[in-house]
Amino acid sequence: MRVLMFGWEFPPHISGGLGTACYGLTKGLHSVGVNDIIFVVPKAYGDEDSSKVNIIDAGEVVISDRIIDYRTFFQQMRFIEVGTALRPYSSPEEYEKLSLEDQERSKYLIQSSFSGKLSFSGGYGENLFQEIANYAAVASIIAYQQKFDVIHAHDWLAYPAGIAAKLISGKPLVVHVHATDFDRSGGSVNPGVYEIEKAGMEAADKVIAVSNLTRNIIIEKYGIHPDKVVTVHNAVEPLTNLELHKSERTINDKIVTFLGRVTLQKGPEYFIEAAHLVLQKMRNVRFVMAGSGDMLNRMIWRVAALKIGSRFHFTGFLKGDDVHHMFSLSDVYVMPSISEPFGISPLEAMQSNVPVIISRQSGVSEILQHAIKVDFWDTHAMADAIYGILKYEGLPRMFKLHAKDEVDNLKWEHAAEKVKDIYHSIIN
Repeated sequence: MRVLMFGWEFPPHISGGLGTACYGLTKGLHSVGVNDIIFVVPKAYGDEDSSKVNIIDAGEVVISDRIIDYRTFFQQMRFIEVGTALRPYSSPEEYEKLSLEDQERSKYLIQSSFSGKLSFSGGYGENLFQEIANYAAVASIIAYQQKFDVIHAHDWLAYPAGIAAKLISGKPLVVHVHATDFDRSGGSVNPGVYEIEKAGMEAADKVIAVSNLTRNIIIEKYGIHPDKVVTVHNAVEPLTNLELHKSERTINDKIVTFLGRVTLQKGPEYFIEAAHLVLQKMRNVRFVMAGSGDMLNRMIWRVAALKIGSRFHFTGFLKGDDVHHMFSLSDVYVMPSISEPFGISPLEAMQSNVPVIISRQSGVSEILQHAIKVDFWDTHAMADAIYGILKYEGLPRMFKLHAKDEVDNLKWEHAAEKVKDIYHSIIN
């Protein structure tokens, strides 16, 4: 079986959990016998791990208008015509500001014929929708030139590429929903993104949701038939040598960590309010917010307003070994997400023997037993959980005893077996 897979990022070049999940799933698929995967990214840097996949750089694909009648083709892809203001992780307020700034600009449209190569930044800049459209154009060329059995598109950025490949090849399409705009925006859905998401789900032969929480959103908000939507929970890459990732602690204070994008979806403000409550009861504790995002400056100001700056630290975005080093210093990990389709970071924390507190509004809460679960808005319950783990030695001992074994059994091979079965069901 040969799979043509479209994604927007691949480690080590990632901005969140999407690239990490793509990497884990492709390795898992390879281990269960699906070892012929073409993985297309808008921009490859040359240092990606291509041992389990054949990586294609979309920017290196030569486009010739003699291959395909693009005018006819893109009449079927008109939904790509959108403005350029949106960022994938922007808040509604930031989006409104950017929209006002761009109101005098003309909309970016996909061209009707090409010659040569298209340029991709590989990021999430102001021309994001233009790049999505160009990516779909390149996908049609790849689908024309390559032989494959099934198409797999990860998240909304790659859905137009998946649709394009299906239109050209006639092969079945799987779209993998790692998040929806209802998660990212807190309900203030951008109509352009929603249209792309809905079009991708409708065009797909099967839709994979990373949790039952996400599956319900797909069915209820996008009108997709339940029989078409399958839940496949994410997993985590094994942490082979824990000692290599340990960092020496130079302070005696306890450390409580938030690690993720500092955006509306992740609930960073609730972490800060809980920290303020804990610090009223104990002082030998420090709070760390590791990440970047559109709410970062607002969170810094809130910490200053609460006068807890001496007990609060902002590290900026962390990835790779820095993530594991941060966990090795942590006594508690908190994920207070407002709407989290899954959430891989609690699994990474548990691998490092760190007790975790997660919101009930997260997909990962569906599968974890040895984690404390609270509502994201209940900062008093969150603070009580943090205080209890830091104050009473029996709690972290119990979590360390059972949690690592639990998370070590959440293997990508298990998720890959389910995905492999989905492939077979639509190919046959």
